Amino acid sequence: MVVMVRLSHPTAQVLIDRVLARIDGAPLTLTDVEAAIGLGVVQGPLDGGMQQMINRLLELTEVQRFPPPEPSPAAIAAEAARLKMNAGTRLQPLMQSTGLTDQRITDIARDNVRIAAYLEQRFGTTVQVSDEEVANYYRTHEAEFTRGGDALSFDEAEAIARQRLSAERRRAIIDQWLADLRNRADVDINKEQEPPPTTYQPQPRQ
Repeated sequence: MVVMVRLSHPTAQVLIDRVLARIDGAPLTLTDVEAAIGLGVVQGPLDGGMQQMINRLLELTEVQRFPPPEPSPAAIAAEAARLKMNAGTRLQPLMQSTGLTDQRITDIARDNVRIAAYLEQRFGTTVQVSDEEVANYYRTHEAEFTRGGDALSFDEAEAIARQRLSAERRRAIIDQWLADLRNRADVDINKEQEPPPTTYQPQPRQ
């Protein structure tokens, strides 16, 4: 499905967009995904970014149901600055090609902070792992623990191994939670193979 969205812009242009998916009836558009990839909210390519954005919308639905405390303006501003830094010199072309505005970037930043706070509230910041599990993790990843090209002993690497294993466990728990959310949600993905490029069509001035 292709949609045309009129933008409030002095050049009076129309953005040609396309709905890639609907999540419980809410549309996810091509420009939504392109903007998120450009800002580093999700990782490309397009199909992978779309799947990550579906998960993000499901996360935001849960955030609305059990909202964490409202983030501070300073936290939102810092996250918005980080997103713009991710885009770098591509920021202005990205804003033009996707219809992004400074306010929209601020809104995305607020959502990022709220999602992070919700996940911390629900799953904590770390997952407890046993000494035996850490030792097993070190043995199976021993080649990864080096300093200056020299292998680290278990005693030297224990804290790093514990942190990595805890982070992996937490990520697995969150991934399973997201999979459960998707199983319960109505996710309708547009089956057309090739999305048209995002373009602007100039309109006659009034």
